[in-house]
Amino acid sequence: DIFSQYNGMCLQGPAGHPGREGNPGVNGIPGTPGIPGRDGLKGEKGECMREVLEESWRPNYKQCAWNSLNYGIDLGKIAECTFTKMRSDSALRVVFSGSLRLKCKAGCCNRWYFTFNGAECVGPLPVEAIIYLDQGSQEFNSTINIHRTSS
Repeated sequence: DIFSQYNGMCLQGPAGHPGREGNPGVNGIPGTPGIPGRDGLKGEKGECMREVLEESWRPNYKQCAWNSLNYGIDLGKIAECTFTKMRSDSALRVVFSGSLRLKCKAGCCNRWYFTFNGAECVGPLPVEAIIYLDQGSQEFNSTINIHRTSS
């Protein structure tokens, strides 16, 4: 038996050739944060800036409301509300909240819209309400009553 022949000791042969370079290892665990650095030098004195506005901004709003607008008219101006914008770089928001009635014996369509300075608003879009009744009744005037908010 070989083990007893060498008295428990393994024979070592001559050294081999050096091996080739291996692949890089994986990254280790992140280290602990370092101590904070020193304070930096004080900066140069700045200039004081003052904003000067042509006019101070303040809200400009108006609400127009009517108790009853049942004039019995089919065409023309229903009501007028005069408003003066204070700034050219501001916007005007118009909201309608009320009842619209359409009454007809056959199919019909009505359109209500706002005008500004006598012209209909087109940009960005008209402020309008459109109701279409596709079928009326010969015996009875078909009626549709709608309460809506438009802006």
